[in-house]
Amino acid sequence: MHVSPLSGFGGDLAPIRIPSVIPLFPLPNVVFFPRTYLPLHIFESRYRRMVRDAAASHQMIGMVLLKEGWETDYEGAPPIFPTGALGRMVTVQALSDGRFNILLQGLSRFEIQEELGSESYRQGRIRLADFSAPEKKLPSDVRAELVKLVGNFLLSREDGVALANFLKQPVDDETLVYNLSFALDFTPLEKQFLLEADSLAQQARRLVDLLQFKHYERNESIGWG
Repeated sequence: MHVSPLSGFGGDLAPIRIPSVIPLFPLPNVVFFPRTYLPLHIFESRYRRMVRDAAASHQMIGMVLLKEGWETDYEGAPPIFPTGALGRMVTVQALSDGRFNILLQGLSRFEIQEELGSESYRQGRIRLADFSAPEKKLPSDVRAELVKLVGNFLLSREDGVALANFLKQPVDDETLVYNLSFALDFTPLEKQFLLEADSLAQQARRLVDLLQFKHYERNESIGWG
């Protein structure tokens, strides 16, 4: 089986081996990002098998977003967006009734090259779509504007304490942009738009645009209230 190396978050971990074929876990309301963590409760029988199979082998799961209209064929294979995020199961808790609680560590973006149908759950042959080194840095003015807008956005939220504390940490550009994309209150389609950016700077600018729109929307609502 072909595998691709992926180094750890800080560059100090042994390379993580990524298989070219991974299980796909499509959801209608979750968009995952690298450098973030996602807790999941697994209860459907096909995804219980997915977790068992992944836990016994590469421990990888690809999170993808279902496209609109998925309700008519949820038990089958409704359309999904081809860009997703690869997660490694860092904890797996097996419950007595066969369900699982798992925690995924986001590793990389990927693009689905083709879907494979040999299991009850969906699988895909993937190509990793991580940003190249020059694409991982933000212009200083873009980072400053993003942090300022997020700070203003959080002032209106009662649950903004954790993110406000995160902004105080000395994190690199990738960690900053991915975690804000994941945690901020955007719709799944807006988050998919962020995930599909061609560079980290483009993703950050898309974040800025969304935050400015949310700010305008909130002020308009207050003005008309």
